Amino acid sequence: MQYLPKFLAHRSTPAPVSRWRCALFLGVLVFPTLLVAQTYSADNPVPILTGNAGFFTNVQAGKAEIVSEINPVILVPLGDHWLIEARGEFEGDFQRKDWGDGPYGGQVGKELNYLQADYIVSSSVTVTVGRFLTPFGIYNERLYPIWIRDLQSTPLIFPIGTGSSNGAMFRGGFPLNAKVNLNYATYFSVSSTNNTLDSDRTAGGRAGLFFPGPRIEVGASWQKLLQKGRNNGFGFHFAWQPTPLPLNLRSEYARSNLGSGYWIEAAYRLSQIRTWNKFMRRAEAVGRAQQLFAGQITEDDAAEYGLPALNTHEADFGLNYYLQDGLKAAASYGRQFSADGNFNLWNVGVAYRFALPLGRTELQ
Repeated sequence: MQYLPKFLAHRSTPAPVSRWRCALFLGVLVFPTLLVAQTYSADNPVPILTGNAGFFTNVQAGKAEIVSEINPVILVPLGDHWLIEARGEFEGDFQRKDWGDGPYGGQVGKELNYLQADYIVSSSVTVTVGRFLTPFGIYNERLYPIWIRDLQSTPLIFPIGTGSSNGAMFRGGFPLNAKVNLNYATYFSVSSTNNTLDSDRTAGGRAGLFFPGPRIEVGASWQKLLQKGRNNGFGFHFAWQPTPLPLNLRSEYARSNLGSGYWIEAAYRLSQIRTWNKFMRRAEAVGRAQQLFAGQITEDDAAEYGLPALNTHEADFGLNYYLQDGLKAAASYGRQFSADGNFNLWNVGVAYRFALPLGRTELQ
């Protein structure tokens, strides 16, 4: 079997989720935190329940889908050097049973994105053990949550090299000189076929250079499969926030046996427009161009892991409006082109970010 990194398998073939399994999954995330929270004093940081939730309508090639999603995140600090953190994902995908006429129906998928213990050795080294987000590129770790991402659809190349890993990771950053900082992550993952904790046996890492003056980051990622085909994957990323403009410019390139491709995305906050400034400063315009070249995988594997089976390119345009702190509305339009045919993609919905302390503390 060819190399297929584990990638949110519930998106492709979700199994029905019974009530007791959902309760057990939430218990794994929440109960240890509530237990620890009771032992915290006013002099210590308290655990936090945070995350985001969203409700979206997607229309692809004329077929509508309703998506509801919640991603709870637990943060439990233990003293000055330890942090326990976890993130779950519950997503319901509902479509009409009969084309255009029947009621909406579907299943709820679940995923444990990470459950890890971090030990802060120093300001430049953190050791992580457990299940963590695979440090490949920048989208998986930094941009994936629905509250953060500028376009709700993930890039075409997102399944390449990303997902979650089970093992150990070293990461950190430090200045090389006054004008450039180095950030790094290196990891080893064991193989697991458990539906909730699935991962491949891999090793890899990522390194980036950040230039504070121009606010530019460039970096590269590498991944080696240590089983089956022993394939290699690699990628590059670029990010820029120019000082004179409220602009975020990001791009990634990735290549493995799954395929190769790139995406480039620009998000511009309309705060500099003077006309209707009270309204415009809350709005953000987004554009993305991307292309994927199909790899050495079958059509069934491509469908299972959310990859196009043929060479594909796509253009997307969107608008985000921040209604208030923690609540935004999003809408986008895209057009996808491939040998299978061309079609439109529409998306509209809302995303909400929340943060709740699970304990009491006092301001000094």
